[in-house]
Amino acid sequence: MLGIQEISDRLEIQELIVAYATAIDSRDYDALDEVFVDGAPIDYRAFGGISGTFPEIKEWLGQSMAQFPAFQHLMVNPQIRVDGDRATGRVMCLNSMALPVGAEGGEPRIALLGMWYTDEYVRTPRGWRISRRGQQRSWVQGLDLTAAPAS
Repeated sequence: MLGIQEISDRLEIQELIVAYATAIDSRDYDALDEVFVDGAPIDYRAFGGISGTFPEIKEWLGQSMAQFPAFQHLMVNPQIRVDGDRATGRVMCLNSMALPVGAEGGEPRIALLGMWYTDEYVRTPRGWRISRRGQQRSWVQGLDLTAAPAS
């Protein structure tokens, strides 16, 4: 049976997962300062992105996501394991992305990306933060990622 502290920790980590998606989807990349520890390693190569530390990734997100008119991250089925002041998690994500409209105009095409985020979390004086993040690709529809390795 879960104790009150573990229930609280899991809820706080779930809120952290929502805060990540909200920051990305609203293009408020500065809000990620309250999600990640400074220097956290992040690996977004599963979909052709980069791997780097949190400050590098934050800058890259602002540049790379600017090409997409809209996107949404649906974060579900969090599997969180708490061990004192550390935790691990695997979170399913459905990312729908509007692709840029070409010269011909019309409605944007939509790409769908199915993945899991694989995380490590740490309790800090300011609350839980993501200390490591990776992606595991499941499937892609509507986007050519032949150069991006599936992991």
